[in-house]
Amino acid sequence: KALDDLLYTDRNFVIRAPTGSGKTVMFELAITRLLIRVPMPWLNIKIVYMAPIKALCSQRSDDWKEKFGPIGLICKELTGDTAMDDLFEIQHAHIILTTPEKWDSMTRKWRDNSLVQLVRLILIDEVHVVKDESRGATLEVVVSRMKTVQSFLSCGSESSDSVLSMRFVAVSATIPNAEDIAEWLSDGKGPAICLKIDERYRPVKLRKVVLGFPCSSNQTEFKFDLTLNYKVASVIQAYSEQKPTLVFCATRKGVQQAASVLAKDAKFIMNVEQLQKCAKLVKEARLRELLICGIAYHHAGVEVSDRKIIEAAFNMGDIPVLFTTSTLAMGVNLPAHLVIIKSTMHYAGGMFQEYSETDILQMIGRAGRPQFDTTATAVIMTRLSTRDKYVQMLNGADTIESSLHMHLIEHLNAEVVLHTITDVNIALEWIRSTFLYIRALKNPAYYGFSAGLDRNGIEEKLQELCLKNLNDLSSFDLIKMDEKLYFKPTETGRLMAWYYIAFDTMKNCFMIKGTETLSELVALISSCSEFSDIKLRTNEKKTLNTLNKDKNRPTIRYPMEGKIKTREMKVNCLIQSQLGCLPIQDFTLTQDIGKIFRSGTRLTKWLSEFLASREYHFLVLLNSLILAKCFKCRLWENSLYVSIQLEKIGVMLSSAMMNAGLTSFKKIEDTNPREIELILNRHPPFGSQIKESVIHLPKYELHVEQLGNYSESVAEILVTVMLTNFEQLQTKRTAPDSHYVTLIIGDDDNQVVFKQKIMDSALLKIGKWTKKVEVRRAIKSEELSINLISSEYVGLDIQQKFKALYLGPKVFGKQMVIRHGKLEDNNYLASPTTKINKGTGRQEILNRKLANRKCNHHCKNKDGCGHDCCKIGVLQKYDMKREPVISSYLTDLRNRNAVSTVPPVKRLKVHRCLNYWFLSFVHSLYICTQKDSTPFLLYENTFQEVGENNVAHI
Repeated sequence: KALDDLLYTDRNFVIRAPTGSGKTVMFELAITRLLIRVPMPWLNIKIVYMAPIKALCSQRSDDWKEKFGPIGLICKELTGDTAMDDLFEIQHAHIILTTPEKWDSMTRKWRDNSLVQLVRLILIDEVHVVKDESRGATLEVVVSRMKTVQSFLSCGSESSDSVLSMRFVAVSATIPNAEDIAEWLSDGKGPAICLKIDERYRPVKLRKVVLGFPCSSNQTEFKFDLTLNYKVASVIQAYSEQKPTLVFCATRKGVQQAASVLAKDAKFIMNVEQLQKCAKLVKEARLRELLICGIAYHHAGVEVSDRKIIEAAFNMGDIPVLFTTSTLAMGVNLPAHLVIIKSTMHYAGGMFQEYSETDILQMIGRAGRPQFDTTATAVIMTRLSTRDKYVQMLNGADTIESSLHMHLIEHLNAEVVLHTITDVNIALEWIRSTFLYIRALKNPAYYGFSAGLDRNGIEEKLQELCLKNLNDLSSFDLIKMDEKLYFKPTETGRLMAWYYIAFDTMKNCFMIKGTETLSELVALISSCSEFSDIKLRTNEKKTLNTLNKDKNRPTIRYPMEGKIKTREMKVNCLIQSQLGCLPIQDFTLTQDIGKIFRSGTRLTKWLSEFLASREYHFLVLLNSLILAKCFKCRLWENSLYVSIQLEKIGVMLSSAMMNAGLTSFKKIEDTNPREIELILNRHPPFGSQIKESVIHLPKYELHVEQLGNYSESVAEILVTVMLTNFEQLQTKRTAPDSHYVTLIIGDDDNQVVFKQKIMDSALLKIGKWTKKVEVRRAIKSEELSINLISSEYVGLDIQQKFKALYLGPKVFGKQMVIRHGKLEDNNYLASPTTKINKGTGRQEILNRKLANRKCNHHCKNKDGCGHDCCKIGVLQKYDMKREPVISSYLTDLRNRNAVSTVPPVKRLKVHRCLNYWFLSFVHSLYICTQKDSTPFLLYENTFQEVGENNVAHI
């Protein structure tokens, strides 16, 4: 039925067909059609295969490498598990296998990258995922974006016929309203071809059974699920016909419990010798014991190598019963004669809830092995009260709806950044390209609209929905709207789109104060909504609490108060455990760490750029840069395990080097290679290779000196960053070409004085980088914090302090401070009797600083006239009641002398000199003040000028 349309036309295609009826062949026919149309060697085409889970991408990749590899097609996986981070890695690939989320992030810069514009075929597997509340919106948006790419290419070419059109092929086993998907995937000429294959064409006839079991009103879902474990054996005996059985359970723990119960209750006909061979290869002890009984379990918490062994044995028919979680139904193809769904409730979002109809149909779709069976059976075990519901479900099917309206704000921002949306009208045009628009017209009540609305009314409601979300974006400065409602992206909005950041995460980060420590930033990252899929399981709490606080073992750097009882605390604990190199034996927790750091590396990189773009305070920006590097290296910035960053050094070898005292790159470089080999129990030339890699790491020096051009409020410093081994690095480098350091300077008022990214490639040219930096005088002190932070290595950073010199006295007594062009009224500096308003002029401020009064000239612009007195004022009569400044000045001098580094004998001579000089001075000062106050005021001003100089100058 599909052959002619797929192989001899270029029309978009949607097919709904039962599991096992050959949907994958539809994709292969579409690929073949494209290869026929494009001449070899197929350099300018890309094919994108999208599946909801990574396991399905991996399975399809292995299959197609074998099929298409011999004819020269290159397949590449692009998922969160792969090391490829950008489009550069897929430039030579013909078939790209990815998830909707990954392809969404990759295409958010499609206008800047020609590789996305080479895509000519989009293959969408399990298209019913568009209904999923958490992931469906991403699939919907990315398909609509690829349609926009196609429109852009068609408009940009002189002839639309010269551009090979982009084709969409979507398949699913469980999508009742396939016509709506076909309308969504229309190519402008008309809707996609829609082919629906019903159960009559299923290669293996499926028998569906729903069993209801009593459940009392006071029985929890958890307890009911436990009671079903003891019913499984009788169901298998009744329906399996001694053929392989697949049992779906709600949780990982439930999988293992049900398998253990069955191992005690049942006996199976099996190949014992073959199972014993499998058991010897399996690492997990509990799984080995169950295998001997002919039972196994399979879920994401099982090690990958063990999973592969179990899959192979089950496919061969060696394992009679396999227990698994519902996620397997979406991924790995493990068909069975009998499928049992043990309980229709599963644990999601911190609570038990019913499986969706799509999930149920996906699971029972695993029943039937075309190569072995002609019939198959699916059994649903549920409560007696819900039995009728599932009987009706199996006879019909719920309509697939859109979930885009729940996540519209992030996707609108991404389209504004791409310039796809520039005003409200274009926003509505974009909405019309989505599945949301198709379904809103047919079922407005589902989306909160009145059922009686016509097309225009529904479009108005959708436009209002867009405008509300766009106003929310504007209120957080993610986009800008002018009076005509034209939209432009801001730098903050671009960063949110490019780094794939959730709106809730963005809102939380606007609450940053500017003084956050490293531990507070870790807590902030742990609370991000990007980690909402991380679950806190009961059996993990003991391990996590031990990592958090334990007197007898190493624990995390910043322990949390109380017990680990939330998802955020678990994420925080695992982040710190990984950065602190604390050993974790639990494979499930190790998997969670992998997920956390994949997202966390992106989040922390975004956070540092976000704070820099918003010109946040120095401390939080410095700590965000350090944290981003820590996530990249998976080490704390002060870690002793620096050697783990070197090639061929893992956790065990790094621990051995740390225990031997090799806790820095300098110490490793100074150690004899043979000694390194002795420490690590390795043969030559291993030590030489390790030392060689350290020698060719970049080595930096930081020099700071003050220039002579400085005033009361501004100083200039010259900062030089030197790459001391740049000649050695000309031939070989351990660090990647993308490595750079960030120079960040801050003052004691927590203000960023200077920030600059310095690439290694720039330093390699002449070996150094120099910059003259203007420094404004801080209120608290003149001390500067100067930091050089490596982007990818712990152990290369430089942090030092520098005290800048300024004209005028050291701050003491009461005076006003001018900082960064603004007048600041400091509580401990400003005179209680002097009030300075924002409108006070520069001349008036200067008068008050010098204790002068205003002159009597009536110049309109006292800053621009030719009178000196208009700028600095004139001396005022001395007030005898005024507290003399000289007393505090004398105290200051004595304090300085008290902590002097001058030898005692010399210091005694200075004391005598000073005492004689000051007594003479005070005596003459008294005589002068009897006649005229002017000399005293002149002396006072002289003290103010020389107050910062040392005793020798006086």
